[in-house]
Amino acid sequence: MRLTPKQFSNLSKMIDFYSQFNPSPLSIKHFVDFGMSACEKKSFLFLRQELPVRLANIMKEIHLLPVNLLRMPSVVLVNDWYAQSFTEILQFEKLDYSNETLDRFCDALIKIRNRHTDVVPTMAQGVLELKECHEVDSQTEFSIQYFLDRFYMSRISIRMLINQHTLLFGQEMQNKERKHMHIGCIDPHCDLIGVVKDAYENASFLCDRYYLASPQLIVREHNNNEEGPIRIVYVPSHLYHMLFELFKNSMRAVMENHADNYPPIEVVVVKGKEDVCIKISDKGGGIPRSLTDQLFQYMYSTAPQPSKSDVHTVPLAGYGYGLPISRLYARYFHGELSLLCCDGLGTDAIIYLKALSNEANEVLPIFNKSSTKFYRTTVPVGDWSTNTGILGSRQMSTLKTPYGMV
Repeated sequence: MRLTPKQFSNLSKMIDFYSQFNPSPLSIKHFVDFGMSACEKKSFLFLRQELPVRLANIMKEIHLLPVNLLRMPSVVLVNDWYAQSFTEILQFEKLDYSNETLDRFCDALIKIRNRHTDVVPTMAQGVLELKECHEVDSQTEFSIQYFLDRFYMSRISIRMLINQHTLLFGQEMQNKERKHMHIGCIDPHCDLIGVVKDAYENASFLCDRYYLASPQLIVREHNNNEEGPIRIVYVPSHLYHMLFELFKNSMRAVMENHADNYPPIEVVVVKGKEDVCIKISDKGGGIPRSLTDQLFQYMYSTAPQPSKSDVHTVPLAGYGYGLPISRLYARYFHGELSLLCCDGLGTDAIIYLKALSNEANEVLPIFNKSSTKFYRTTVPVGDWSTNTGILGSRQMSTLKTPYGMV
């Protein structure tokens, strides 16, 4: 999208204006309650204000990235996508409510979502382009890590809002039976064991193709609160994304550390009063403590880097983005993803989810002076009493926001 100087000036002014406002975090309960009595007009009025705020907040941070990274072709492309989407949403800023406007708005959201489909691999390609052209120092690496956590969390939240609107009011959910089962992309009775098995089967299919075999699955569940299978209010696609990534990693470790008699992967699902825990245990040899922190770094991967032709055909493969983005999906509704490694034996990966939907609030990045300083200060030096090597704990303190409602 080529802008004239006047258009660029107007766009910058609008970004500055909307970035002054904080995003309004919603809980899963808010999403469900609104979806049960869905009003397209209310959703339209909320989104035409909220989406520009979320877009502007993260666009301000894009401009704080190191100059060398901003010049990379792939990063320029991503920046253009965001500018175009921001401009298209602003077209509805002062439009009167009408059926025609609602239809146009829904079509615009679908167009924006499709445009941003390849944002993750494209931004990853931009980081690779930087590494190929320039030496990346520790400060630049720190800034990129900090930014990508916030950038991808913002992307998850924007897609969540768009998906809820288009699924509730667009042409994408015409099947009445399925519409009854789901509220947008949220399943009020999400069968955790079912999602576990789906993720395992698809990961196993890939493992079979590559290694001609795959570890078996053992699943157990423990429900402290009630009888029957464990079900919670959650977004199945988010959980599937996390589980699929963890199963792929576990299977690869098991297959490459055993010649035959592959030990099974064990999964335990537990529901307590506050948390739901999903623990995936493998005997794939484990990971040394010296490497554990690196597994959540975007510029680290144990797999070969993909060729440029693979950007659209094999998303994320070899970029090292699987685990850090999976952790963001867990954190998005105030959960967590942790790895417990026993070097020489295996790894336990634990997904924590909120058991109560009213406590599962969005965690959103906010552009302010506190976030700005992370792009300008030197890398903190750790001592025995701090753990500055793990960026996640530092970043989460800057993401907390007051809870908002539609």
